[in-house]
Formats: sequence, structure tokens, C-alpha cells
Amino acid sequence: MQARRVIMIVGNGEVPDGAGATIDAADLVVRFNDCRSVGSGGHRTDIIAVCNTGRPGISMLGGGRWKTNAAVRQAREIWCVRSGAKFAAMRAGLAETHPDLDDFCDDYTVGFESFARSTNRGFRVVPVDVHDQVEQDLAGFSPAPYVVPSSGMIVIADVLAHLATPDDEVVLAGFGHVGWEWHPFAAERRHVDALAASGRLRRLHPISTSSQGA
Repeated sequence: MQARRVIMIVGNGEVPDGAGATIDAADLVVRFNDCRSVGSGGHRTDIIAVCNTGRPGISMLGGGRWKTNAAVRQAREIWCVRSGAKFAAMRAGLAETHPDLDDFCDDYTVGFESFARSTNRGFRVVPVDVHDQVEQDLAGFSPAPYVVPSSGMIVIADVLAHLATPDDEVVLAGFGHVGWEWHPFAAERRHVDALAASGRLRRLHPISTSSQGA
């Protein structure tokens, strides 16, 4: 029987002083993109979930800084958060509603997979059904018009659906549920609060209104 694990999902928002040791003591730590949470948010990094489309994707792959980042070098798995097929299907609609996001659906999954394989790391793409389920769940919280859920919300749902067992404890840190205007952060916060109330996860610390989400 598998022992109970603490799975820590650390967003790129504010992490209070003193939380780093608690995060590093977890059995599994998931961070995002360039791992801005490293420092006050501890250093352990087992999985990095990357935004593999658009400007964030090309920025990480296009320069050497991300690939040599200490947290990236430490991680044993890289997850691509966005489904290339789903985002390709969004392209025509976004051209009408958000013409400034003309590169938003550009897919760099192959580049991340190549990097992961060449450096002997695990690699996976979050299944498209996770995206679809998150959108269904958020609909129950009356979101304002949005483009896509945040990477943080997708990873939370993915961990609960595909990684955590009923005996594991899923803990969030660095999630302020604020940031890019076209993520449905208000609805995401309410959804996460509902998950916490039901015992599916817990927050390591109260939300700061000045935090930036994953």
C-alpha cells in the first residue's frame, strides 16, 4: 500500500516568509514556468508545468536562461499544460475576438519534449479532458468572459484527477488568483475554495490580495 504523500503545488504568487521549509519537506513539489516561487517558496522542484504555447513557450525555449535555471535542472519531469489540438481549434475564434493574441495558439510542445528527452527527464502533456472538465467546473461559478483558465487551475485539476490518491494531501502555495486579464481568476478562486471546503485540497496560507497567481 502506497504511503500518504504531501503534494505541494506552488504558484508564482506571493509565498510568505518561513513557508519554504514546509514546501521543501513535501513529498512532491510542482512549480510553474520559470519557477519564480523558488527562494522564499523553498527550492525543491520535482515537476515543472510549463505554458507550452504562445509567448511564454517561445520565451522559455528561445533563450538559454530557462534551460539552465537551477529549478529546471533539478526537476525530474516537465509537463506541458496546454493541449496543442485544443489551442489550434481556438485560433480562428481568437482572430475575431482577440486579434492581439495572434500568436497565442502557437504550439511549442515538440520543443519541450525534445529538451526533456535530451536531458533524461520525464515528459507528459496534460490531457485535453482536464481542460474540458475545468471549463465545465468554472461555468458553475459564473466567470466573466475569458480566453482560457490559468495554468495553475489546469494543474490543480490534473493533479487531483491523475496523480493524487485519496490518501494524499494536496496543498497550494503561491496562489493569489490574480494576473492576466483573460484568465477567469475570480471564478477560479471560488472553485478552489469549494475544493478546499470539500477536503480535496488545502491552502498553505491565506490569500494575499497583492499576490500574483500561477
